[in-house]
Amino acid sequence: MRRPRIRATAPAVGPRTPGARTPAALAVPALLAVAFLLMPLLGILARTEWSQIGTHLTSPDVTQALSLSLLVSCWALGLSLLLGVPLAWLLARVRFPGKALVRSLVLLPMVLPPTVGGVALLLGFGRRGLLGPWLENTFGIVLPFHTSGAVVAATFVAMPFLVISLEGTLAGLRPRYEETAASLGASPLRVFCTVTLPMVAPGLAAGAALTWARALGEFGATITFAGNLPGTTQTLPLQVYLLLQDSPEAATSVSLLLLGIAMTVLICLRGRWTGAAAGRAGRAAPDADDTGPAAPPPAPVTGQPAAPVPHQERWPLRAEVTGFNQLTLDAEPGTTLAVVGPNGAGKTTLLRALLGLTPRSRAVLRLGDTDVTPLPPHRRGVAWVPQDGALFPHLTALANTAYGLRAHGTARAEARRTAQQWLDRLGVGHLAHRRPAQLSGGQAQRVALARALAARPRLLLLDEPLAALDQTTRAHVRHTLRGHLADFGGVCLIVTHDPVEAVSLADRVLVLDGGHLLQDAPPAEVTRHPRSPWVARMLGRNAWPGTATDDGLALDGGGRLVVADLLPDGARALAVIAPEAVSVHLDKPAGSPRNVWPGTVREITSAGSRLRVLVTSPGAPDLVAEITPSAALELGLADGVPVWTSVKATEVSLVTL
Repeated sequence: MRRPRIRATAPAVGPRTPGARTPAALAVPALLAVAFLLMPLLGILARTEWSQIGTHLTSPDVTQALSLSLLVSCWALGLSLLLGVPLAWLLARVRFPGKALVRSLVLLPMVLPPTVGGVALLLGFGRRGLLGPWLENTFGIVLPFHTSGAVVAATFVAMPFLVISLEGTLAGLRPRYEETAASLGASPLRVFCTVTLPMVAPGLAAGAALTWARALGEFGATITFAGNLPGTTQTLPLQVYLLLQDSPEAATSVSLLLLGIAMTVLICLRGRWTGAAAGRAGRAAPDADDTGPAAPPPAPVTGQPAAPVPHQERWPLRAEVTGFNQLTLDAEPGTTLAVVGPNGAGKTTLLRALLGLTPRSRAVLRLGDTDVTPLPPHRRGVAWVPQDGALFPHLTALANTAYGLRAHGTARAEARRTAQQWLDRLGVGHLAHRRPAQLSGGQAQRVALARALAARPRLLLLDEPLAALDQTTRAHVRHTLRGHLADFGGVCLIVTHDPVEAVSLADRVLVLDGGHLLQDAPPAEVTRHPRSPWVARMLGRNAWPGTATDDGLALDGGGRLVVADLLPDGARALAVIAPEAVSVHLDKPAGSPRNVWPGTVREITSAGSRLRVLVTSPGAPDLVAEITPSAALELGLADGVPVWTSVKATEVSLVTL
């Protein structure tokens, strides 16, 4: 029997709690508010003489006023863009004394009575005002009773709409996009023009539309400051004011025109001013690393060095980092450093300090023979791939990859050719013309990696560059990255939580905790003798810090551990126990084990062909044992089963802290 097909339909309104009813105490006042706002508009529609509306709107006085209104509003919009966009950026991006006062000044024209604003303009820019005499004597500019005065008045009352709208959009834009662009070599002005403005275009367009509409309808400040001179300052709202005295029917028709313009602007904005959804959902990126069967297969990833232009110069790294991070970095060209540590250890802060992007830490940085410490981020030659890739959403994958080359002055055709080579090497060349929203997380991360490598940096900083890739793709990209890093003329720092990446890519591993360097050693040494409990656990080991005693180690988490190799009393040490060295029993074992604890099974997980069993005990910290599935079946292990664990003293490795 076929199941009936049920078609789900999207609700016409926003989500609401099932079964919830709108309280009448709220619904009635809300409906009254709507009626209150709607009544004047209905009055205009009801009183309009529709048969005469064409005659009214085409009369010479109305057309002259309309032309002047369009001229004044367009000039006001231009001035608002010229002055308001930098002001909005300043308020959103820069901290400075008196910022709250400046924002209050921006908002003041929105709450000030228009006639009061006109008086203020007259006292500031009039012929007897503070600045008016100087403008007249120096430049011969007289603003009152002139078209330029109407432009100034309209700009004064309308520009705040642009500033406030754009400031909110800029505040919601993550600085990471701009910081990434700077790390690729783009100057602040180039970043602003090619990244910031395109990404805030919807907010800018909304603010510009509101600014223009407000300037078109300005009345009070204009008539007070610029007067009401036909053909000079008599805009359409002033014309309505005059028509009300001589021809109310014509005033109603012109008012309908202004009403229609205002409503058209608001409908076109579609909620952008209030922050509501624009009504058009963006295309969602697929969850998987592949976009589907329609996408061509990725290009083969080779292990050859990926740089299209070989590095001729060598860039050793010398850095003294102070502040939250306190460490010294010294690495020869071609060295790859893996930076590991728990959350909050200062890994990303270290990368940002090398970029010169954070006040928390400061790096005195030398790359080769050049001290780049006083240089801004875009001139340091330090490329950065943040955790999310930070691809510019308005550019295609190809344009993203070519961005750093273009910022360094490479011709467009050559930059695009080189960018395509990098995308091909990382297996995403067939996605060159897609935008980031059309890429999966793994594909976007590979494009971000190609973009950083294409910029040919002196220092390469990768913040978990392979985290979003699936296991197969990660292995291919890791192979390609290793091939490139082998011939890289600079130093590469990779922040990672993956021990395979640290071992396979890095020449040295830096272990951070609380901003301090706990260990700087080759991967093999860190694997054998980790000095951090977090690193030991990342490597799959049990790690218990404690203090040495005459017979072993007094554990920080409570309990004692008997060891074969004793340390001096009071020495701080980390006991490292491999999971396969932990034995699990149903009864208390007898015989050689010196360390025996009762406990309870809390979790069983798969680790390849073996099982990892987490056992909690009142006499020792949590302990992970690794056993075979057959042993687990024989013991009847499951969550909550009481067991005994044992570790031989000879299986405990102590690392002095």
